[in-house]
Amino acid sequence: MRRVRPSAGVVDAGIAAAVTAVIAVAVTADVGGRSAPPVAAYLFAVGCGALMLLRRRLPVAMLLVTATGLMVYYAAGLPPIGLAVPVAGALFSAAEAGRQWWAAGVATAMLALSGYFRLAEGDDPAYLFGLELTSELGLMVAMIALGDGLRSRRLLRAEMRHREARAAAEREEIAMRRMQEERLGIARELHDVLAHTVTVISLQASVGAEALPGDPVAARSSLEAIRQAGDEAMGELRATLGLLRRDAGAPTPEPPAGAAGLAALDRLIAATGALPVTLRVSGRPAPLPHVVDATAYRVVQEALTNTLRHAGATRAWIDLDYRAGLRITVTDDGRGGDPAAAGAGHGLRGMAERVELLGGMMHAGPRQGGGFQVQVTLPTAAPAGGSAGRTAALR
Repeated sequence: MRRVRPSAGVVDAGIAAAVTAVIAVAVTADVGGRSAPPVAAYLFAVGCGALMLLRRRLPVAMLLVTATGLMVYYAAGLPPIGLAVPVAGALFSAAEAGRQWWAAGVATAMLALSGYFRLAEGDDPAYLFGLELTSELGLMVAMIALGDGLRSRRLLRAEMRHREARAAAEREEIAMRRMQEERLGIARELHDVLAHTVTVISLQASVGAEALPGDPVAARSSLEAIRQAGDEAMGELRATLGLLRRDAGAPTPEPPAGAAGLAALDRLIAATGALPVTLRVSGRPAPLPHVVDATAYRVVQEALTNTLRHAGATRAWIDLDYRAGLRITVTDDGRGGDPAAAGAGHGLRGMAERVELLGGMMHAGPRQGGGFQVQVTLPTAAPAGGSAGRTAALR
């Protein structure tokens, strides 16, 4: 059950009533021995209580008026009611409002004035300083400490609420960022699968159309390559779209056993058809984390797709170097130049984003002597987090 807290006005009215009642009881007790305390003393009690209604808006003014009123009270010869009791509520309210130094200063001034005048009237110093003013000081200090403690607790609670709200906002931001990264990853997968498959199908269809009249075997081979490319694309599309169908908050499923990786490079090279591609491996191939293996495959796939679509090349070379991490170099002997101008800029950007997410480096651009080269360096260990790499040049 939720606890209903009283409003500030109700709390202030309760404090005002309590202050009035306490001072009125002190007046009635009449330590001085009077049988019938004057009405003015009770009016003072009501006035001190009424001042509590200003404790939130004017805490210092309320404190000063209460202290001054008490001095006037004693100057008028009204029944003694102590020093700390009438100003206890005012001291507490000032400290609660963050005016601790005002409260301490007023309390010190009242004790000093009271001690001075009572010594002048002939009171026993031992009794005055050893008992009475000491007890008054203790009550004043207690009220100031209580007000300051309540204020500190309120500030701590507000800070905790602020931290909770900030933590909730950060969690929501992280969730949104993660969702955007997943969407971006899915978009990259769809782009890579569709762009490469459509390019291969288009190329093989052209080869088959040319070979059909005089070379049925070559035409059949081209049709088989088209069928195989379509089947592989459908399998990858199903796996990618499966990510979209999973429940929100569910863990990312493990990649299928047949997911594309460097082991599938032979099929990728075979699908390029009429473009001769040479694969060269340096160093000792090492097992790679799936995310690194899949990224390496996508880099080669996108580079070959750009070569087939835009370079006008007659040959291409793929170099895998395992001697320092994994360095992938895809080179062709085509026109070179800027592939973005030919419409390949999006693919290169997606390639660079994949590499950066793993903490790798990428350079893509024309090479001396003609042709175009894509060079990527990837770590051979799974990334520890969202470490960003660097893209040396992106064209």
